Amino acid sequence: MKKFFKEFKEFISRGNVMDMAIGIVIGSAFTAIVTSLVNGIIMPCIGQLIAGVNFEELKVILTPATEEAPEVAILYGAFIQTIINFIIIAFVVFCVVKGINKLKRKKEEPAPEPEKEPEPDPQTVLLTEIRDLLKK
Repeated sequence: MKKFFKEFKEFISRGNVMDMAIGIVIGSAFTAIVTSLVNGIIMPCIGQLIAGVNFEELKVILTPATEEAPEVAILYGAFIQTIINFIIIAFVVFCVVKGINKLKRKKEEPAPEPEKEPEPDPQTVLLTEIRDLLKK
């Protein structure tokens, strides 16, 4: 049993596990921000553009509410909001990954070396020496 907990401790203390945990926490916070943006700003604007429809109220009632049972409905408006949340989150993650990749490429690319003049072939060097000797 001690070996099991020792392996677990080694696993959890690895750097990449901690990085993943931090990423999950930040991702959850970011999701809350995007959800707030979509529910509070984007969806009301879209609803206003399409005749004042509130997406949270869009549903198909399967069984109306009675005194004994609550209403049973398919809430497709909430589903539409979730899809919009996903698209926004995916777009932002794409932009972040693209930016990180661009920075990595800049770091990996070595600074361009100044261009050297190509060395002339041996025949040209020999002819140049002969010419210089003849000038003297």
